[in-house]
Amino acid sequence: MLSLTVNGREVEVDVTAQATLLHLLRNELGLNGPKYGCGLGQCGACTVHVDGQAARACVIPAHGVAGRSITTLEGLGNRAHFHPVQKAFEDAQAAQCGYCLNGMVMQAAALLAREKHPDPQRIRAELSGNLCRCGTHVEILRAVELAAARMSTEGIRP
Repeated sequence: MLSLTVNGREVEVDVTAQATLLHLLRNELGLNGPKYGCGLGQCGACTVHVDGQAARACVIPAHGVAGRSITTLEGLGNRAHFHPVQKAFEDAQAAQCGYCLNGMVMQAAALLAREKHPDPQRIRAELSGNLCRCGTHVEILRAVELAAARMSTEGIRP
């Protein structure tokens, strides 16, 4: 039995030794924010926060996160109370197909939790490992800059 905290809730799950964190989140807990993309930790679609740090859930053994705190897109915010990054992505219309969106939002939220005022080059570097095939890169960058500005102005710290 594996015990961990997911989106602020203590959970106990019985998973095989081969199960990844992504498998646990999607198949055992029904959390569909993190997506299966490449399965190699290279595309970013499966990004979650492990103890506040962005991490690729598809390559992390589920048993490797025992006792740790996991946050998924669902735990970052919701329709009743969006996280500032989620709201900025919506306002900047920074999505087309949406497959990369989970990874982009989670990576951006982790960056803004560490750095209040990242410059555009820093934002690009942070998101460079998250792949998007639809071509919304300009809008995504604009959304992260918007979130940073709003969080700074409003004094919001995730």
